[in-house]
Amino acid sequence: MSSVISKRTNDPKNTRTVLLNTGTAELKREEIRDYLHNTFQLEEQLYEVLKNDEAFYLHAEALRHPLVFYYGHTSTFFINKLMLASLINQRVNPRFESIFAVGVDEMSWDDLNEANYDWPSIDEVREYRKTILQLIDSLVTSLPLDLPLTWESPFWPILMGIEHQRIHIETSSAIIRQIPLEYLQRHPTWNVCPHTGDAPTNQLLSVENGQVRLGKDKSHATYGWDNEYGEKRVDIDSFSASKYLVSNGEFLSFIKDNGYQQKKYWTDEGWNWVQYKKTEHPLFWIKKEDRYELRTLLEEQAMPWNWPAEVNYLEAKAFCNWLSDKIGKSIRLPSEEQWHHLHQLHDIPDQPEWDKAPGNINLEHWASACPVDHFAFGQFHDLIGNAWQWTETPISGFDGFEVHPLYDDFSTPTFDTRHNLIKGGCWISTGNEATKHARYAFRRHFYQHAGFRYVESNQPLENPIAMYETDTAVSQYCHFHYGSTYFDVEDLSAHCARLCMEKLQNKPTVRALDLGCAVGRASFELAQHFDTVTGIDFSARFIRIAHQM
Repeated sequence: MSSVISKRTNDPKNTRTVLLNTGTAELKREEIRDYLHNTFQLEEQLYEVLKNDEAFYLHAEALRHPLVFYYGHTSTFFINKLMLASLINQRVNPRFESIFAVGVDEMSWDDLNEANYDWPSIDEVREYRKTILQLIDSLVTSLPLDLPLTWESPFWPILMGIEHQRIHIETSSAIIRQIPLEYLQRHPTWNVCPHTGDAPTNQLLSVENGQVRLGKDKSHATYGWDNEYGEKRVDIDSFSASKYLVSNGEFLSFIKDNGYQQKKYWTDEGWNWVQYKKTEHPLFWIKKEDRYELRTLLEEQAMPWNWPAEVNYLEAKAFCNWLSDKIGKSIRLPSEEQWHHLHQLHDIPDQPEWDKAPGNINLEHWASACPVDHFAFGQFHDLIGNAWQWTETPISGFDGFEVHPLYDDFSTPTFDTRHNLIKGGCWISTGNEATKHARYAFRRHFYQHAGFRYVESNQPLENPIAMYETDTAVSQYCHFHYGSTYFDVEDLSAHCARLCMEKLQNKPTVRALDLGCAVGRASFELAQHFDTVTGIDFSARFIRIAHQM
């Protein structure tokens, strides 16, 4: 499959995220232009592993769209944000910018219904991507640029689009790991680590107490998503942490001890997931008679027992509970704050600052995981890179958190106590993902290239409470708005809208404002009578449900 992206760099893998406050305006334009082309080129090289167009339409991951969606989505994202920022006034392809606009909300374990999607051809999407790249390149030349770049800069939506694209390079690679091998082909960009062997013996090492400051200022030198800004200071008690990430070999002991069959090791959510999926080992493991193999990006190989076990949070938590039972200690996953404390104690340089990645990250080493004892940070290993590290911390905003107006549903829908943070990055984490302030969170049953280390700690966990955006609250509001009877009134939300219209009588019906619209029923009812209705709600997740309705 031929690439449509112009070649500006010899190695799209070896990059650094853009610094917002250095150099001259003209040099910064060229830095951003190179970063833009580099990102498109790297994404194109990822999709070049697909043998044919048919592979784009496979539904390999039940909770995700086929890859054709993501192939178009990252370009559509640029257009939608540029339109929102009023930096362009005309769409490139309205149809594409509708069907490629919104990804999948990974809230359930159920299969995604693809019946209503009419995907375009891959050739059409390729041409669209080429057009978008040319458009953004021209904007890099023409938009006013003042340093330092800030949230309000015309270049912010461009940087937002680039970093969003890099997120999807990683998440799409996890989907590709689930596509049958007959649809894939080798590629020189994506070479696996050749080093395998027996798992090293893990052990708990002492970590001194201290204080950490989480969050960054608006004046920080690199791009950030809205959830990274603000501040949180935490005193950290002394604790112990595992020397290595949990390896495949160490995780095998949990499997051999029938860990997947013993309810006592699992949270209620975890046990429900095990029962539903009927799983007996991690997703990327393949059981072949009396042995296990591992699925990497483009091949199946003999199990590398000294690589990190890539699991979801539910499996990581069950392992910790099992280990607690076996060794008689209070074992759990680290908190976000404890991860930062380890990072701070070892004075690890951040991504733009290093000459060579100090861990298996930023695609500077391999296109796979590697042995957990390969990259040392003092006594510990893999404090960054190799595999993301699940934490006990559900994501929430720091003090001073503000939603960015160009992407108001990036963070807040995940502030529901059901999305746990992953820290440290993995082998394919690039750009913002490879920085220490990055805060990405997934539902606990979700798979990425993520593993874990464990800690022994008695420090209480600070878990946020999200009363308004929980699954239960969303379900209740949907029933309240679209169910038949509440408070002994049929179609209550529709009834309220009818009462409003009765009070208006013959007054003008040009515009209506529905404050606290929740999931939108009254807004939709009023739209039958008014030229324009605007529904506003505190909850971005409620607004998203209203759009889906």
